Parts: sequence; structure tokens; C-alpha cells
Amino acid sequence: QVQLVESGGGLVQPGGSLRLSCATSGFTFSSYVMSWYRQAPGKERELVATITSTGAMTNYADSVKGRFAISRINAKNTVYLQMNSLKPEDSAVYYCTARLDFIRYWGPGTQVTVSS
Repeated sequence: QVQLVESGGGLVQPGGSLRLSCATSGFTFSSYVMSWYRQAPGKERELVATITSTGAMTNYADSVKGRFAISRINAKNTVYLQMNSLKPEDSAVYYCTARLDFIRYWGPGTQVTVSS
């Protein structure tokens, strides 16, 4: 049974930091490209960051470049998203996804709210 479970979301003040985690099971994590998406109310889902299966390459949306960092530990079947210098416009539900060819798995998401 495939499972992706995000954690680490919450309420943070502008300028603050959060670290999201996505613990996975039920598939060969080390073979999958992992990504974080986000979706704010009334907005389209946005690809935030991607990391290759080995962790050798990463890619970021322009809106988060220099502030967010995606990483993974294959031995723990977990992917992370370190979010620094958070802005109110970063508020959204954040989802982790696993992709291999045409297979894609999604987690249920975790809410991040940036507000004073």
C-alpha cells in the first residue's frame, strides 16, 4: 500500500522558517523523482521544487528560488522542504508527490499559513 504523509506545516510569521517532511512507504522510494507542489485557495496548483531520484539535481519555481531547499534521504524514504524567509504569499496546502515514468503518487497535503 503506497503512502505519502506530509508533516511540519503550521502557522508562522513572515520571515520565519518551516521544514516540511514527507514520509513514504509502499514503493521503491529511491527510484522516484520527488516534488513538492502547493495550492492556495482560488489558485492553480504550483510546482514548487523537484529532486531527482539520487538527489543529484534539484529545480525550483522562481517564486521560491533562494529561499526553499528540497532534499531527500533515500535510506529513510523521506523527502524534505526547508522553507526560509517565508512570505504571506507562500501560504497554501503543500503536497509531496512521487513520480516514475507515468506513475504518480500524492500525499494528502499539509497546511502552511504565513501570517502575523
